[in-house]
Amino acid sequence: MTHHRPDREPDVAVVGGGIMGACVAWGLARRGLRVRVLDEGDIALRASRANFALVWVQGKGLGLPAYAAWTKSAAEAWPRLASELMSDTGVDVGLDQPGGFTLCLSDRELQVNVDAMVRLHKQRDTVTYPYEVLDHAQTRAWLPDIGPDVSGSIYCPLDGHVNSLRLFRALHVALKARTVDYRADHVVTAIEPRAGGFALKGNWGEVRVPKVVLAAGLGNARLAPMVGLEAPLKPSRGQIIVTEKAAPFLRYPVVTVRQTDEGGVMIGDSEEADGSSLRIDHSISSVMADRAIRMFPLLGDLNVVRTWSAFRVMTLDGSPVYEQSEACPGAFMAMAHSGVTLAPQHAFSLADYIADGMIPEETAVFSTRRFRVPASA
Repeated sequence: MTHHRPDREPDVAVVGGGIMGACVAWGLARRGLRVRVLDEGDIALRASRANFALVWVQGKGLGLPAYAAWTKSAAEAWPRLASELMSDTGVDVGLDQPGGFTLCLSDRELQVNVDAMVRLHKQRDTVTYPYEVLDHAQTRAWLPDIGPDVSGSIYCPLDGHVNSLRLFRALHVALKARTVDYRADHVVTAIEPRAGGFALKGNWGEVRVPKVVLAAGLGNARLAPMVGLEAPLKPSRGQIIVTEKAAPFLRYPVVTVRQTDEGGVMIGDSEEADGSSLRIDHSISSVMADRAIRMFPLLGDLNVVRTWSAFRVMTLDGSPVYEQSEACPGAFMAMAHSGVTLAPQHAFSLADYIADGMIPEETAVFSTRRFRVPASA
């Protein structure tokens, strides 16, 4: 393990200490770089708080085939990430990849999902992955507790989930183990390009670094223009419902319902175009609960112990953004909705690219240039 003197100036500053920022910072530290993480701390509107903790492949990449390949590689690399975090921290993140289901509550809903999967796999240059379309009886053989309203499902053997709280803890313990200089309550208010690097400023003072990584989620929209980048985001709020602990009944994660390794059931089935408030919208959560109960009627007997909402980091097309500034080389930006699924890619591949100072062409497809293609192209 590489140790650094904490009083030395860092080689790179990572702005943001959520799952994305922590993965990149840990990956950079593994490469032997001195890393400082500048984080808002507990006041941050973290997308990490809204994550559903899925490691999910199915359905990713429609409209951007490279996203399917990137996601599949992430799922395949998750055992390595879990193992290396365990080695650094002793924390078991609860990785379980038995495959996952998309349950459908009508024949039409099933057909819409099947059609999307077919279109995804017919895209030019796409990386295919296995999946099965199952009717009600076939689905029931896998998930005995489904209700009669479930018309069918799509199963993908690459899917799974983790314990999201333990993942977040493991990453931050790993940062400490790798002597990453983590600074909470360090809101970055200004980034000024300087000869040989950047000056990052806040009411806490200033730090100068050769490289900076913007992994601040929604905060990237404010910070990106300071280094010649743009962060095209759309408002997206999600709500989560958590039930009391129950006897194990759901061996496989469902895209909107999962039983955690501790017994509670998480329900998350909303994507709201509202970026103005985190107030719970009970009209939406009641629909979420109703759909979950139609999928698994036994949920109707469980008490809700917690609900919350959070803003998601959702780009204009839902796919990740990775980019190095052309105007300010050494400034990188990373944004992704699927922070848990893509965690291995951020900790290993993306961190390596940043350490080496160049994002390769096969990953440069995720730059914001894709949003500037003329409509007639």
